[in-house]
Amino acid sequence: MSTVAHLNKTSNKSRRYTALDARIDALRDVMYRLGKNPSARIGGFLAITLTTIALAVAVFDAYDPVRDNNLSARYQPPDCIVGWLGSQLSGERQSLGEITCDYPFGADKNGRDIMRRVGHGMSVSISVGFFVVAISLTIGTTVGLVAGFLGGWVESVLMRTIDVILAFPSLLLAIALVTVAGASLTNGMIAIAITQIPTFARLTRSMAISIRNTEYVTAARSVGAGGFTIMRNHVLPNSLAPLIVQSTLMLGTAVITTAALGFLGLGQQPPHPELGKMLAESQPALASGKWWVMLFPGLAIVLIVLGFNLLGDALRDALDPRLRGTN
Repeated sequence: MSTVAHLNKTSNKSRRYTALDARIDALRDVMYRLGKNPSARIGGFLAITLTTIALAVAVFDAYDPVRDNNLSARYQPPDCIVGWLGSQLSGERQSLGEITCDYPFGADKNGRDIMRRVGHGMSVSISVGFFVVAISLTIGTTVGLVAGFLGGWVESVLMRTIDVILAFPSLLLAIALVTVAGASLTNGMIAIAITQIPTFARLTRSMAISIRNTEYVTAARSVGAGGFTIMRNHVLPNSLAPLIVQSTLMLGTAVITTAALGFLGLGQQPPHPELGKMLAESQPALASGKWWVMLFPGLAIVLIVLGFNLLGDALRDALDPRLRGTN
């Protein structure tokens, strides 16, 4: 009996290790395909670099708007590399040693360092993006799993509620929610998260409908597995690939929506920096030729969104089994 038990135990370990090895091999395959994809390399570099910068700025540079004001440097143009390039193009031919580096991105109307403000604005935008994705992914996935797996009147009630949210344009709905709740960064994050719930709910519901009648789900039911266990162990794991892709793409959407709310004065409130608010404040300066006040906040938004969108597209290609023989 002890020998049989030992053999059964060894067989069970082998099956566990085989399943683990399969997951590791699948992960290696995805990483290999990502490494071959130019979009993944560019998007991953931008996303990781900008996220690291935003995290470092938030941790190591406590922003003080009063300390940062320097009216004597009002609308100071960019120095360092930008200033040096300008001197070369204008014919002044200054050397790098003659260029100061007090305001690499220039200064705004209050003499505040735009580079520091862009760094803190990136921190706000990226943190809002992750918060929005976490909230909308959690709620939307739960709603979609329950609706798609259970079906019937439960699906009708949940999805008709989702349809009501989808009836409103997401930006207008976010503006309305923030207007009612009050203009603040927290209310803005919650409003954006609410507008993105339907995307995850509909995606998860479609996956659950396609999975609930598969053979392995039927086998799980036949051995007495409950609905919650099946959703947790079978439906959700097999829905992760499209959810991961959608989450990455949603980060870019959340950053744009956050900037739009900030531009309208419904997001982060002054004097704390936020990229959309910085764009709104830069309009009078741009009319008088102070291009740097708008360029760098706008460029930060473009790079963040571009990085996560490229990474999301590459993840979609790498996780799609129909494309595994095309690269």
